[in-house]
Amino acid sequence: MRLGVLDIGSNTGHLLVVDAHDGAAPLPAYSYKQPLRLAEHLDESGAVSTSGIEALVDFTAEALVVAEEKGCEDMLAFATSAVRDAVNSDDVLATVRSRTDVELGVLSGEDEARLTFLAVRRWFGWSAGRLAVFDIGGGSLEIAGGGDERPDVAWSLPLGAARLARAHFEERLDESDLKKIRKRIRTDIARDAGNLLRAGTPHRAAATSKTFRSLARICGAPPSGDGPLVPRVLHLDDLREWIPKLVDMDADELAALPGVSASRAHQVLPGALVAEACMDIFDLPALEICPWALREGVILERIDRLSVTDGR
Repeated sequence: MRLGVLDIGSNTGHLLVVDAHDGAAPLPAYSYKQPLRLAEHLDESGAVSTSGIEALVDFTAEALVVAEEKGCEDMLAFATSAVRDAVNSDDVLATVRSRTDVELGVLSGEDEARLTFLAVRRWFGWSAGRLAVFDIGGGSLEIAGGGDERPDVAWSLPLGAARLARAHFEERLDESDLKKIRKRIRTDIARDAGNLLRAGTPHRAAATSKTFRSLARICGAPPSGDGPLVPRVLHLDDLREWIPKLVDMDADELAALPGVSASRAHQVLPGALVAEACMDIFDLPALEICPWALREGVILERIDRLSVTDGR
């Protein structure tokens, strides 16, 4: 079947059209996305602003038209951290529903981590052994680990690159401020680190999504144009060398780095600090970059459910 997957993230609205059936990898057929930056459209009370809601409604309506034109049989629509954590989340969802007839489901942080883990497990397979997965989004950081397709542990932290950029990095920071932010990030991650560490060192550690892909590219990984099957790795030593350089760069210099878009340049440094903290706290000298992430996890779970229903 042809599915449309509408992912309303904290940074981007993304419609991915895929051809999917049981026993095969989802085949991307078309991609349509817009930089909504909902994590940065929050007012002082934590509500999505009127302009943010309008941008979301417009994109959802456009995505619906695209999905119909591309022949999607069904559309899976979900929102993540920015909508989930907004104090006016119910109003945002109701507005989208009343004006587009699209029912946005809101994934919990644990479900985000669980579904991303499923995608990474399917990509690397059972030979990966016990797997640890890290995903830095716009609004949150997801961590999961386990030896099966369902992780033994999965949790989410409000340490997304866009969230941190908006809260702490709108002005140039001095060394003291940077040290305080770095300490806060590490304290938040370390608080529940035992959930993952208790089972021992993972056999394989992987990272997904745009922030990790950009950091790996900055540190020398092959470009996206080389295709998804080319191995890409983010090494902790390389990242540590780059962080002081990132601190000294202005927005234009950051945007000129390989793998970095102008709209996300301000998120590179906070994302790098979170990535470094994850690798340091969990004693991981490197993370393999997985091209599959949350969207693929949502698709795979849907195919699994359809397969069970058809079998019955």
